[in-house]
Amino acid sequence: MMQEVELKLVLTADAADQVARELPSDDATRTTMLEAIYFDTPEQTLRGHGASLRIRRAGDTRIQTIKIDPAKGAGLFSRPEWERPVTDDRPRLDDTTPVFALLDGTTERLAPAFTVSVERRSWEISENGAEIELVLDRGMVRVGERQSPVCEVEIELKRGDPTALFTLARRIAEMVPLRLGVVTKSERGYGLTGPVRRAFKAEPVSLDGDATTIEALRTVIGACLRHYRLNETVLLGTRAPEALHQARVALRRTRAALGLFKRVLGREQTAHFRSELRWLAQTLGQARDLDVMADMAAAKLGAGDVFDRIEAARGLAYDEVDVALESSRVRAVMLDLTQWLVVGDWSTADATRAVREAPAREFAAAALRKRRKALKIDAPSLALLTDDERHAIRKDAKTLRYATEFFADLFVDAVQQKRQAKFVSTLETLQDRLGTLNDAATVPAILARLGLEDTEAALVDDRKHAKRLDRAAAAHSALLDRKAFWR
Repeated sequence: MMQEVELKLVLTADAADQVARELPSDDATRTTMLEAIYFDTPEQTLRGHGASLRIRRAGDTRIQTIKIDPAKGAGLFSRPEWERPVTDDRPRLDDTTPVFALLDGTTERLAPAFTVSVERRSWEISENGAEIELVLDRGMVRVGERQSPVCEVEIELKRGDPTALFTLARRIAEMVPLRLGVVTKSERGYGLTGPVRRAFKAEPVSLDGDATTIEALRTVIGACLRHYRLNETVLLGTRAPEALHQARVALRRTRAALGLFKRVLGREQTAHFRSELRWLAQTLGQARDLDVMADMAAAKLGAGDVFDRIEAARGLAYDEVDVALESSRVRAVMLDLTQWLVVGDWSTADATRAVREAPAREFAAAALRKRRKALKIDAPSLALLTDDERHAIRKDAKTLRYATEFFADLFVDAVQQKRQAKFVSTLETLQDRLGTLNDAATVPAILARLGLEDTEAALVDDRKHAKRLDRAAAAHSALLDRKAFWR
């Protein structure tokens, strides 16, 4: 077994042509046609365990490769890999790899799931004393009649400091626009076996119970960036409201994670990245507000002038989203944040060494305790707060919810799981009820911006305000009564 460390970047076909022209061509440059068959059971057992099994042919040579990717992240892939030569397109498995155990010691039900055909051009590059293999893959993933193009750069560290991966990535980024790659070729193939995804919800964060704080930090924030990039990819091709919503959720989760770990990461850099992500979230938020308004107008007023004016404004807001997503600013912050997470100065600072290397469970318990305390307001009722103060409570509730999801794997005994389920359920109720109050508070301002103040009475029912306040206050009290699952 070997450990693979690589940075994956995606680019357009035209950009790939430019990279191929501008990188040096010499005797170390190779071009190879690769044909790979990926295998799984009909129930996709391997996929369910974060594993992939392929046989790749290059000329007359066939190599079987098994990869395990239990915790998906963004951009930088580090995962166990097993390789062996084979003579034909039939998998050869034994107890030296985990796949054999996943399949209960039998390979009879394995069958081809999809194929990947690429032209691979590769370079051996020395960068600041590190040895790096850079490959440019262009081709297609196929499942039956369905197919998906591949156009990506993979920069694999063979020897040396991982910083060199990012130095080389930035040199290429000066040539052409690049985005972090978060989807493996096997994921592309599996994606073709089901319906087309129009949005991606946050995936569970996989943390080992013995993880250190630094391991948890990188896993959590990597998962948040992956969540964002999956939905950004959808938005780059279509104006899908649910993908926009999930991209905003991903940005909020990333900002929340940076806040949770700022004791380790440092305030100054954390503040910079949170500010950049806030700017992007606000840009997406303008379009999201109009998505909600359009649905509200359609349900309560139907087709007509009001709906048409909201739709026109929504189109302009999505134009702004398109401009932002295509900007170098957005591409840069994702690469900068990934580099900072992997090789930032914070990761070797003496002042925070003890907390970085401490058990993540201890850090998580303290963070959850602090975030819950933030919800203990002095006012006897939410009704006594202003709209802005209630909105602040709602944001604190969201942060607590995200922290609960991030650290769920660290508290897994029977009592903790039972308490956690009740805690999350009550927290969700509070979020929903505060969200309803927030919608009622923000709709008038949105209508005013659109010059539609006269429609407020038709879209917002103030008669239910007192009842909504009572329901939110009840949910808030219920949450504070819940037993902490992290003890």
